[in-house]
Amino acid sequence: MADAVRLLSEIKRAAVDAVEASKPVNVYFGEVKTVKPLTINVEQKMILNESQLILTRNVTNFLTMAMVNWESEEEADGHFHEVSLSGLDGEAVEGRTEAPSKKHTHMVAGQKQIMIQNGLEAGDRVILLRQQEGQKFIVLDRIGGRG
Repeated sequence: MADAVRLLSEIKRAAVDAVEASKPVNVYFGEVKTVKPLTINVEQKMILNESQLILTRNVTNFLTMAMVNWESEEEADGHFHEVSLSGLDGEAVEGRTEAPSKKHTHMVAGQKQIMIQNGLEAGDRVILLRQQEGQKFIVLDRIGGRG
C-alpha cells in the first residue's frame, strides 16, 4: 500500500513538473515596498529582496549618450562664466567673467552624456517574470505611471 501511495505521489509530481516545463516563464505583479534595501511585495503572497531580483534598464538609473540641440533658459544678472585660456606666451590664464549686464541664453549641442532616472520608488507597481524553476525574478517594467 505504501508503494502505491508513493507511486501516486510521484505521478502527481511528474504531472506538475510537465505542466511547469511547458510554461517557460511565469508572470507576476508586485509593488515596491522599500528602495534601500529593495523589496517587492508580489501579489500579496511573498516579499522578494534584492538577491532575488534582476533589474532591467526600464527600472534603473543609467548613463547614456544622446544627441542634443538645446537652448538654455534665459540667465539673469549675476550669472558668470569660468574662463580658461592660453596666453600668447603659452601660459595658462584662468578666471571668471563679471556679471553680464544683459540676460542671455546658451546653446548646448552635440553628443552629451545624460542620466536617465528610471530607478524604482516605493509604491511603484511592477511586472515581474520568474525564471523557470528558479528563485530569481526579472523586474521587467512599471505598470502604468508612477505610484
